[in-house]
Order: sequence, then structure tokens, then C-alpha cells
Amino acid sequence: MNMKTTILGTTVGFGLLVGLASAAMAEEITIATVNNGDMVRMQKLAPQWEQETGNTINWVVLEENVLRQNVTTDISTGGGQYDIMTIGTYEAPIWGKNGWLTSLEDGMSDDWNKDDLLPAIAGGLTVDGTLYAAPFYGESSMVMYRKDLMEKAGLEMPEAPTWDFIREAAQKMTDRDADINGICARGKAGWGENMAFLTAMSNSFGARWFDMDWKPQFDSEEWKNTIDFYLGMMEESGPAGAANNGFNENLTLFQQGKCGMWIDATVAASFVTNPTDSTVADQVGFALAPDNGLGKRGNWLWAWSLAIPSSSKKVDVSKDFISWATGQSYTELVAGEEGWANVPPGTRKSLYENQEYLDAAPFAKMTLDSINSADPQNPSVQEVPYTGVQFVAIPEFAGIGTQVGQQFSDALAGNQTAEQALENAQSITSEEMEAAGY
Repeated sequence: MNMKTTILGTTVGFGLLVGLASAAMAEEITIATVNNGDMVRMQKLAPQWEQETGNTINWVVLEENVLRQNVTTDISTGGGQYDIMTIGTYEAPIWGKNGWLTSLEDGMSDDWNKDDLLPAIAGGLTVDGTLYAAPFYGESSMVMYRKDLMEKAGLEMPEAPTWDFIREAAQKMTDRDADINGICARGKAGWGENMAFLTAMSNSFGARWFDMDWKPQFDSEEWKNTIDFYLGMMEESGPAGAANNGFNENLTLFQQGKCGMWIDATVAASFVTNPTDSTVADQVGFALAPDNGLGKRGNWLWAWSLAIPSSSKKVDVSKDFISWATGQSYTELVAGEEGWANVPPGTRKSLYENQEYLDAAPFAKMTLDSINSADPQNPSVQEVPYTGVQFVAIPEFAGIGTQVGQQFSDALAGNQTAEQALENAQSITSEEMEAAGY
């Protein structure tokens, strides 16, 4: 049956009417995200979702520190700029508890499958049994190293190295004439940049941010040992200008063959082993984050996740996109386009049961072991009043952590001593916590 009607004197077919109606219902959503490799890939593949749904996306892609400042300001003021925000394991439970995020317990696509999420990752995005963010990828941290340089140094990387071994190896792998730095590690100031690395590292040295009375602990021997070791190691074997280097800068250095070792996010593994981007792709090995024999390793736990602020007026469309971007169909799309080794890691149990992925990703087991070994409930050797491995899960931490991070970045740059940085960190944290009423 050929159905037709007349619009303003023009006869049109039923199919065109459906198309016009779909176009009229199509919506544009605004997504704020971070400028790292996996999110750039998501942006590149998102036109498939746009074509399938008729909806469009306005992308706001920002550097990590800028993104955090931007979305925090917007959501805390109810600004309503974004329909979807890329947030982390730190923000999700705090913002969910404040009522700033939309629950993802319903309205997701039928095949999205919440039960398939790794418990360690989903737990950090959940408040009182309600999931407030969908993990795009999950990560811990580990050692990535050049097997050829390790062999040249006459050493063999243990699967579970100590910090002393890492420092010794870094010294032996450093070749200033060849522009090879034995160790690359974060130095750029930020609660999620250098303080993610240093807080996780400090856990393995027995340090903690606060004692059980919420008194800051930067005047402790454990923090002094952490910072002295870090600054000494970086001075001996780190790259020039390390105080300006965050995740992306160190990734570039490693891919260019200028790092013997890099301790950072497990998600970087696919980027350093991709021969298209990495000049040392065939020489990369992996090990657990270092320890000091105290029972804690210097690895963190994180997920970059997609969440819908309560201010969004386009919840249904936003849930549809999140279902697509964080579901198994997206994983299969990336695998088809760029190979199984490049799919977003660390979120779903099914991925680590997929033999195609395990065969393609030599870092898969190390990533899963690192994620499962992180303990947000008991992050340090000593008892603490907070949760969070590389952060303290209180609203004040973002501001305090960034200020403290600036002190340690300044020390790394040679602008002040370790003692001055620790003293300033203690003073800053004490004042902020007192003002906050702890």
C-alpha cells in the first residue's frame, strides 16, 4: 500500500514523513571529555551512533586538569552546560550523594548488562546501591619498561619489583648522551596528576594523608621518605622538565624511546605497544607497581566514566549514548576497527574471559591483577579515616590536593627543598581542613 499525504500543497510519501518526524525528534547532546587516547578514539567512532540514532554530539574536549575544574564548577552551580560529563572514581560517589547525578539503574539499553561490570570498578561509582556513572575504561597503575634496556643494564625485571630495584634499574638504564631517561613519572601539579602518583607511592612507604583524627601527616617520617626518594630518583634518572610532565607528556616520551621505565596508568599499555604510535612497541614489558615490603604496592584504582548531571534535559538520549559507548558493542566496534589490544580495558568481566582479547593484549593479566589488588577501603599500611587509594574521598580534597601537588612540583623543579614542600603541604592541609570543620 502506497500511503501519501499533502503538506503545503506538495504530495509526499509515508517514508519521507517518517524521516521528517525523526529529524524533528533528533536532539543534540553536549559531552565534556578528556583529551586522552581512548576518549579521542570514542569521539572518532561516535558518528556511527549519530547515524544510527539521528542525534548529534557537541564535543568539549579538554586537558585533564582543565576538564576537572570545568565540570566541577558547572555541576556544583547547576550550570547545565553538559548532558554527559567524563568524571572519575573520586567525583562519582560524592556527586551522586549530593544528588548532582542521574541514576543509571534504569533506562539503559537492554544489552548494556550492569552485572558484567568488574565489582572493583562498579563499586567506586556506586552510592547506597545506586550506580551513578558508567565506566568507559578502568585502570590501576603498573611499571612499563624497555626489555632491551633492562637486558643491556644486566638486570631482570621481577614481576613484583621493589622501589629500591626500580631506582637501581633507573640509574643503570639512564643514558643522557642518547637522551634516554631511566624513569619517567608524573611531576605536573594536580590532585589527579602528580598527587595520584605520589599518594599511591606514599601508601607503599607507609604514609597516609590523615590520621584517625583527620590530622594531616605531611610532617611524618613516612612522607619525608616518600618525597626524598621520589625527588632523588627523578634527579638521578628522570627527564629534564619533569615538573611539567603529566600522563600525556610521559606517554609521548615513552613512545619516542626516551624512557627506560614509566610507572603510570595500566590503560597506557595499548598505546606503548601499538607500533603505529610507539617506536619501542616490540620491546615493552610489564610489572606490578613497586612496594617497600610493607604490604602495600604503589598502585591506584581509577575509572574514567560517563555520567549525566541532574541538570540535563536530555536524559533519555544521553543514556542511549552511554549505553552504546560503555557497552560490549562498542568494544567489538573498536576491536574491528583497531584490533582487540586497543579496546577500552578494565571495566567488564567478559573482556577478561575473551580469548581473542587475552591473546592480543599481553598486558591483560597484569592490568586485572593490578585493579584487583588495589584496596580503596584500606589504602595505606596504617589505619585511615577515609577511602580512596590515590585520593581522599572528601569534597575538599580536589582543592587541597592540587595545592599540595604544586608544592611537590616546585620541589621537583628545584624551586624549593623537600623539607619546605612538606612543611608547606602540612600548613596548607591543616588550614583547609580546619576551615572545612574537620
